[in-house]
Amino acid sequence: MLSLHLLKPPIFAGARSTRAPANAAAPRACLSVDVRAADQSKPGVAVGSQEVMEAEGRVLVGTYKRPPVVLYSGKGCKLYDPEGREYLDLYSGIAVNALGHGDPDWIRAVTEQARTLTHVSNAYYSIPQVELAKRLVACSFADRVFFSNSGTEANEAAIKFARKFQRFSFPEKKEPATEFISFTNSFHGRTMGAVALTSKEHYRSPFEPVMPGVTFLEYGDIQAATKLIHSGKIAAVFLEPLQGEGGILSATKEFLQSLRGACDDSGSLLVFDEVQCGLGRTGYLWAHEAYGVFPDIMTLAKPLAGGLPIGAVLVTEKVAASIKYGEHGSTFAGGPLICNAALSVLNKISKTEFLSSVSNKGQYFKELLTKKLGKNPHVREVRGSGLIVGVELDVSASPLVDACRNLGLLIITAGKGNVLRLVPPLIISKQELEHAAEVLLECLPVLDGSN
Repeated sequence: MLSLHLLKPPIFAGARSTRAPANAAAPRACLSVDVRAADQSKPGVAVGSQEVMEAEGRVLVGTYKRPPVVLYSGKGCKLYDPEGREYLDLYSGIAVNALGHGDPDWIRAVTEQARTLTHVSNAYYSIPQVELAKRLVACSFADRVFFSNSGTEANEAAIKFARKFQRFSFPEKKEPATEFISFTNSFHGRTMGAVALTSKEHYRSPFEPVMPGVTFLEYGDIQAATKLIHSGKIAAVFLEPLQGEGGILSATKEFLQSLRGACDDSGSLLVFDEVQCGLGRTGYLWAHEAYGVFPDIMTLAKPLAGGLPIGAVLVTEKVAASIKYGEHGSTFAGGPLICNAALSVLNKISKTEFLSSVSNKGQYFKELLTKKLGKNPHVREVRGSGLIVGVELDVSASPLVDACRNLGLLIITAGKGNVLRLVPPLIISKQELEHAAEVLLECLPVLDGSN
């Protein structure tokens, strides 16, 4: 059995202590994570978890089915609720908080920029936006950058850029290529264009008709993909080099090379969605670097600004040349505050030693999970690259996710709900990974219906 430790949440600047006074009852261990109203006699948090959850049910649109956890503060790879219960974060806000919670360089970048200039819109130039674009170009295949506010917006821009490229590059065609290829298990976002590229039907069907002209092919099917690309109807091929939401599934080098070759032959564009798998998550700065295959367009988002909303579309010069003034834009995208935060993240993650540490910890974690969990009959495979790791089960992963949460470990599912998606902050220590593996091992019996 795991030993239970008493919780001592950190004290943050500007907040009062969440520790109980000396004459109060002892803190709860992290096994006890049933949500109750906060003790109002405690200094610090003025509202309890139960009150927050009840208020949410009255005032927010019900688009999220949340577990009964309210997160109040965080430090490093740990999160705390209003009652002071501690959680080890292998969720990272869905692979967003690559530097964990409260990174001092990120805080400095945000606070200094907030004091200087927050927003001017894209009607004017701003220094952090230009500096971030310069850094992204310098460390990637790209020649130019377009900023958006999210991953789905980045993919929407890529859709528009691909169609405009076809009209601009092949003006002699009476019917320029306007269709797209996407793949099984793909996830590209929830706006009307991006969701049209997303394979899971339950994301699309409530909002049909979505954007027409998308063909879904089997992820990895070289013959079907090259045949359709050569039809001359395909504006762009969208895919994730490593699928996150789809179940931590990696492409093969042969598959990506075949797509690159077919696109070059036909004039179609190759778009890599690295919203989740990019920016150090796989142990490479960009996931496609592991294959030596480079796209015409790459979309980024999740970890880029360390928890603040940003998206980016990186393009070659030939794509950028087709886009003219006024054909796309955004009021908020690429603002000074967000871009300065993103510079602090990119500068840290792009260092060779940082990427090496992600690769090493990821390999260690996969080996550890295989050793501890691999003999369980419900575990089919442990897979992934760097610190995006999947554990495929032969049953629903939800009971295991719930049990781990009750022991203070936050994880999420992927695939068809039968894959554990483990995407911790990239700064996580080996000791924290070992603790996560122990919690997973202890909770495995719930898959048999046991306590």
